[in-house]
Amino acid sequence: MSRLAQLTDDQVSESAKPLLDGIHQKLGMVPNLYRVLANEPAVLSAILAMNTALDKGSFNAETREAIALAAAGENSCDYCASAHTMISKSLKVEDEEIGLRLRGAASDPKLNAILKFARAVIVERGFVSSAQIDEARAAGLTDGEIVETVGHVVVNIFTNYTNHVAETDIDFPIVRVS
Repeated sequence: MSRLAQLTDDQVSESAKPLLDGIHQKLGMVPNLYRVLANEPAVLSAILAMNTALDKGSFNAETREAIALAAAGENSCDYCASAHTMISKSLKVEDEEIGLRLRGAASDPKLNAILKFARAVIVERGFVSSAQIDEARAAGLTDGEIVETVGHVVVNIFTNYTNHVAETDIDFPIVRVS
């Protein structure tokens, strides 16, 4: 059972209600993570805004989900591993590839470089070496893609850590990484 309230529709504040309604319209449900975040509507609004902004970046949905899987794997977040596995499957990503991504790797060389760099950002807490940046560039990442990777890592660390603090009830088919 979650250690923080997963607010029901009747419990959310007036300022959180339209945010959750928007999530429901987009996904057909409101995941428990967002019900936890609704405890502070400003935080819910901020994470939704950052995700919306990052959706307009250069990475496609499959790349964004791959970064989310790598972060979930590195941070041992079963909730996010479960959610992003389901989303990746809806994007037609094969189970073997999902497993690779949860370990911070991919069969596609460029995506592999993105995930390797994302994992380095997490492991090194942002203090990546010049050699790691050079390696990312040598694999074809632009400075923009390096920055975009960091942006996705930050959003996913936020959700991973929120789930750790809350022990959010998993409302997707469960994938265990921890």
